[in-house]
Amino acid sequence: MKAVVCRAFGAPDQLEIADVEAPTPGKGQALVAVEAAGVNFPDALIVQGKYQLRPPFPFTPGSDVAGVVTAVGAGVDAALVGNRVMGFCLLGGFAEQVTCDARNLAPIPPSVSSVTAAAALMTYSTSYYALKDRGQVRSGETLLVLGAGGGVGLAAVELGHIMGARVIAAAGSEEKLAACRKAGADATINYATEDLRERIKALTDGAGPDAIYDPVGGGYTEPALRSIAWGGRYLVVGFAAGDIPRIPLNLTLLKGCSIVGVFWGAFTERDPKGNQANIRQLVTWLADGTITPTVSATYPLADAPRALDDLLARHVTGKAVITM
Repeated sequence: MKAVVCRAFGAPDQLEIADVEAPTPGKGQALVAVEAAGVNFPDALIVQGKYQLRPPFPFTPGSDVAGVVTAVGAGVDAALVGNRVMGFCLLGGFAEQVTCDARNLAPIPPSVSSVTAAAALMTYSTSYYALKDRGQVRSGETLLVLGAGGGVGLAAVELGHIMGARVIAAAGSEEKLAACRKAGADATINYATEDLRERIKALTDGAGPDAIYDPVGGGYTEPALRSIAWGGRYLVVGFAAGDIPRIPLNLTLLKGCSIVGVFWGAFTERDPKGNQANIRQLVTWLADGTITPTVSATYPLADAPRALDDLLARHVTGKAVITM
């Protein structure tokens, strides 16, 4: 089968498209014939050696897939074979076939395309876990989403709106902010042209947001944290800017706020039942059109390195998806 292969850590352009042996599902696994694979920021970090996971070489990146189950391993219901599914596999997704833990698979609603499904699972699951379980965002609160034009950011904007929050979306271009407004943002901040703290102050009448969703890190974290409301929750989702901020801890004392870590991948392992309950809700919303993933570009498997480069260069609004 064809697959993207990483033989050494480095830039995405060093990745190869190669013929490799098809995997065999082990105990608790299903083999999925991949039709589409979502491109996520951790995929780009893994191939550069900048993620907490450093797999042995050679490996195939790709964590978010949609396709059809063709075989199952021991302990998995054989009735799953032939079903259309979306799944989280952490590695191996940029290939024609991949094995996934059957617990991390969800049915694709009949009305939903494989491209849309591949853009949904990881981003929406991460953001729903962040807002519902870790941030406990409530109706009527104000939610600030940094990096709101990216995959998890747009999902957070959409889910925050569904959960009844007043959503302020911050992104670096007018194109991305337009997508945020379409997803339900009540107000926007262009931090390429506007002062983040001043705009937050103006948009919240000086009170600050009750929750802040931050997948960016870097230079945006401290000014956002300094703007948080009393008793607010600062959700640490990732570091797309590349720099891990050093936070003056006196800010948490002065604001009476909490800094809350969000690691959805670990949550799937530590609380699989909780994760599956979240996914069932997301599938329901996906089926009835309550949530609609934004896919700004699709790429053939041969162009997977370019898809990762475009993601790193901030050329993607919402999600990029690789098709087989």
